[in-house]
Amino acid sequence: MAKIDISGWKEFVVGELFPNMVKPSVLHMRQVVEMDEGIRYVVRTKFNNGIKCRVQPVDNVEPSPAGVITWGAENASFFYQEEPFLSGRDIYYVDTRKYSANVCRFLATCLQTIVFKYPYNFGLFPELLKDERIMLPVDNNGEPNWTYMEVYMQKVLDEVEISIENLSQIKNRKERVDVKKWKRFHLYDNDLFNIDMGTKMDKAKMTELNPEVNFVGRANNNNGITTRVDKIMGGEPYEAGNMTLSLGGEYLGSCFIQPDVFYTSQNVVVLVPKWDMSFEVKQFISAMIFKESRLYYKAFVDELNRHIKTDFTFLLPVEADDKPDWKYMEQYMKDMIDVSKKVIENFELLNIC
Repeated sequence: MAKIDISGWKEFVVGELFPNMVKPSVLHMRQVVEMDEGIRYVVRTKFNNGIKCRVQPVDNVEPSPAGVITWGAENASFFYQEEPFLSGRDIYYVDTRKYSANVCRFLATCLQTIVFKYPYNFGLFPELLKDERIMLPVDNNGEPNWTYMEVYMQKVLDEVEISIENLSQIKNRKERVDVKKWKRFHLYDNDLFNIDMGTKMDKAKMTELNPEVNFVGRANNNNGITTRVDKIMGGEPYEAGNMTLSLGGEYLGSCFIQPDVFYTSQNVVVLVPKWDMSFEVKQFISAMIFKESRLYYKAFVDELNRHIKTDFTFLLPVEADDKPDWKYMEQYMKDMIDVSKKVIENFELLNIC
């Protein structure tokens, strides 16, 4: 599916379309009890439709209804809620129950286009949302074209379902891999990496007047990149294509291929390949490093710092001579990437406004 041409769309005031915005009863995490088959508990998060977990019903607290669009005032992500839910602090919802699920999903995506105006310390409360404007497709009378939204979203969901099925097939293939024949390797082995301890810089002391260098910290998203900073005179950044590995903290083991020149924070090492590894081989290795780290090491208890240059090992597929099977790794990741790209392309269609 091609991206939508929105040149014929029209701007609408949110509060005029959806005057009923509700603040549900607030339940803090300490007031709820997790239960696998319980009620959805919605909090201020950008992930998993805002759902933190499922919880037991709470006496004298009526769940909010299904069929509405929620958002968090201090983390303005809009989600369609298809089941009744309980919620934490600063959660609100737009009452969209008269519209279909597909129309609500379309609307949630369009509402998401305004969130850049509201950083974490500047909450998006109902009185502000009501004054905001969003673009919507229109019919011949200049009114919102609800039929178009319904049909478009169904097409998107159909394509996403096909792509997820394709991705599941790759996942099933992965599960059939017999790792019993794989061998363990140290990061510093002959065909792998030189381990550099990084630049060990303090982000708080960096400047961002003319940022041109990525700053990689102990993060688990955005390739570990937490900001861009000014280049330091006399401090050459690492080259793009090298890998970073977080040695400790909450995101211990996070391993990424860096797309641009970079500095690192404390407890982030740099893995410099000893040969011209392909991107796919690096991705395969980074996944195996992460898996090993999360299985056998623990943040703040037994971190990688003491092990990375000594006894830390991880599994890799091997050829008959017990050397790493680079061709297998490369092809495996190419297959994964090809299918993942198709899934991502379809999910990006949800960003329709």
